[in-house]
Amino acid sequence: MIMEPSVDELTKGKFNRYTLVIATAKCARMVTDEYVEQREQAEKMLANKETDKSLASLIDKDIRDRKAVTNAVNRLDQGDYIIVNAPSIEN
Repeated sequence: MIMEPSVDELTKGKFNRYTLVIATAKCARMVTDEYVEQREQAEKMLANKETDKSLASLIDKDIRDRKAVTNAVNRLDQGDYIIVNAPSIEN
């Protein structure tokens, strides 16, 4: 399976692959945390009988239906999340 956009398109010559992998993993963790938060809120609403909608309809479709890494790659590509190089520490 080929991931779109490609690694070269994502790095744009500014970052190496290792940096991209770390950034994608961190972004995927944030996407997962968003899903967990939305699910908890939806479950509370259902438990309190505040809505008659299904659990799935109360969670954002992109977060619910797509894998966290796919969402992370798309967010990095769209510029929703950016990779910031930390200054290097020299002794």
